[in-house]
Amino acid sequence: MPANVYEFMVLFDSNKYAADPDKLVKQVHAMLEKHHCTILASRPWDERRLAYPIRHHKKGMYYLIYFQADGKVLDELQADIRLNEAIIRSLILKINPKLVDQMLAMARDEHALALQAPGLADEPAPAAVAAETETAS
Repeated sequence: MPANVYEFMVLFDSNKYAADPDKLVKQVHAMLEKHHCTILASRPWDERRLAYPIRHHKKGMYYLIYFQADGKVLDELQADIRLNEAIIRSLILKINPKLVDQMLAMARDEHALALQAPGLADEPAPAAVAAETETAS
């Protein structure tokens, strides 16, 4: 049975991430490797103000990982994720096989920026700024 590709978005406690980002990332990578996952791409995504406090946290560091694994390991992996105190929230999504190459190319691009939804980031989204300048002209 072929392994599936998954997108794993982690929301780290921004204070713990700022103190030692390499340590946290190595912990998550070790957790994935423990469950026989192959890491395809891994990168920080964005630090943002949260829409509402989560366990008294108002900011969080989003980190994006793509990995390949058998679907049977996900339950055990999620149990380990819940035990990590630095992880505020996480989400694992199965990627459609047709989109894997495109999504990995974007994840590996160091110059790609996180899309900013209006109201979620500290700065306005680039599309919203462009739309405002076009209507003002």
